[in-house]
Amino acid sequence: MDKGPYARFLKITENLAYPLAILSFLVLFLEPIVAYYTDYKLVEGLTALANLVLLALVILGRLAVKSSQQKRRIIFIDLVMLVMGLMLFFYQAKFAVFVLLIRQSYFIITYIIFRAFEGRFYKLLASNPPVTLMFSFLAVIAIGTVLLMFPASSANGQVTPFVDALFTSTSATCVTGLIVVDTPNYFSVFGQVVILLLIQIGGLGIMTISTAFALILGQRLTLKLENVMHSVVGGTPSLDLFQLLKSIVLVTLIIEISGAIVLYMSFIRVMEPLKAFWYSLFHAISAFCNAGFALYSDNMMAYAKNLNVNLAITLLIILGGLGFTVIIDMYQHVTNRRKHRHLSLHTKLVLVTTASLLAGGMLAFYLAEYHNTMRGFTIPMRALASWFQSVTTRTAGFNTIDIGGLSSASILVSLLLMFIGASPGGTGGGVKTSTFAVLMLSITSLLQGKKDLSVFNRKIPLSNFRESASLITLSVLIVVSIIFVLMLIEPFPFEEIAFEAVSAFGTVGLSTGITSKLSVGGKLLITLLMYIGRIGPLTMIYALSLSKRQSNIEFAEEKIAVG
Repeated sequence: MDKGPYARFLKITENLAYPLAILSFLVLFLEPIVAYYTDYKLVEGLTALANLVLLALVILGRLAVKSSQQKRRIIFIDLVMLVMGLMLFFYQAKFAVFVLLIRQSYFIITYIIFRAFEGRFYKLLASNPPVTLMFSFLAVIAIGTVLLMFPASSANGQVTPFVDALFTSTSATCVTGLIVVDTPNYFSVFGQVVILLLIQIGGLGIMTISTAFALILGQRLTLKLENVMHSVVGGTPSLDLFQLLKSIVLVTLIIEISGAIVLYMSFIRVMEPLKAFWYSLFHAISAFCNAGFALYSDNMMAYAKNLNVNLAITLLIILGGLGFTVIIDMYQHVTNRRKHRHLSLHTKLVLVTTASLLAGGMLAFYLAEYHNTMRGFTIPMRALASWFQSVTTRTAGFNTIDIGGLSSASILVSLLLMFIGASPGGTGGGVKTSTFAVLMLSITSLLQGKKDLSVFNRKIPLSNFRESASLITLSVLIVVSIIFVLMLIEPFPFEEIAFEAVSAFGTVGLSTGITSKLSVGGKLLITLLMYIGRIGPLTMIYALSLSKRQSNIEFAEEKIAVG
């Protein structure tokens, strides 16, 4: 433990962060009350300045005290936050306060989780990772709901109703994109920032982010948590977890920044530079995270003819949906000079399945909408719109054609693509491409009279088939049950309700236009579907089954008639 005047100074400055965090919270979210009694702009500026000064003092104190490698990492994070805070302070003090409040809240939370009560809270969470994953999403959704309810989040300064804030927070955290209020017109810039942060947290995965921070802070991970993390991000136990997480963060930053640059080239032609920058960043993150939130009331329909925007958005969606380990595996395969370095079976299966679904979906939309929503389009425009819709239906939620005007054939194709969704370890939802591929392989094996499932000269374990069959069966039961209840309480046709429900479960975000018209009960049911779709039905099963003791009794085998 550090001793001396520098250590005492550091402790005092760190303790001052707690009351300052409370003041920052009041300034941000109780603006009408603060403005009634004081000069709000003055208080806002002084609060931002106090946060910056305090953070600078904390950094100086830590530099003066002999620091371990763990504490040097914290100093680096604080320096980044200080630079961001200074930049935002000269733009608008409110944003500086918000960013620095995030920093303060983070260190308060990490203290409670990792150090308070001798770390018992962390040990309790680490003992059951699936439960931790479920509660982590719930916690982020709850925080997002509170933030979106405050007057500062709405454009007209009003308090957002609880159900609407809960729905929006869940949709953003679960990277769905369904909306009950118009995002660009209803929410202020601050509210849009909150939504974007929720999208980024939900897209990367809360377990990924929390585990990465735990490693940064020097926390040891249990073997059980490491195994679950590998399954969450799609990796294998042979990979170093810390290296994998660093690669994920690096890949995310590179892809999102590159996407934002490409989009900026189109947006700068029709709007001011600062607005173009914000729109580019927002849509790049939303696309890569497969969220589908847009800052246009008609989503991306205004850019149906823009080749640059269409290709950038679809490429971001595909990369986000492939899964981080697939992207990393492809990169290593291309850059590795050793000729014997081959792609993994998982990567091959995901790439082939994804390409087949995209090509099949594009052809189906082209045929189904040729004389419908694409009437009057040229052949290249029809091909571009069909491609965009085929890509975005697989959990992204953007659209360049009117979803409410889709033909019944297109609705059917959309339901299938939305239900399948993205790939394991990616930013999208659905039952996953690999699950669908395993079932298709089982059918072909049955038709060919083969006993085992095999592809690319590799045998797939029967346990994978059991998990795939269980996941799809459970998913169908959940979706059908919710659709049944929705049909009892909502006045809309079956086609529209089924589309809404599958879109929510697949965390897609496409809608025929009934989302905002749903009753309170309907919104809550769709909210529940978005949550289940993001964490996955199997996660819920694992969370319940881990707490139960397994019986060692083995019964005699007897066959039954099937089919």
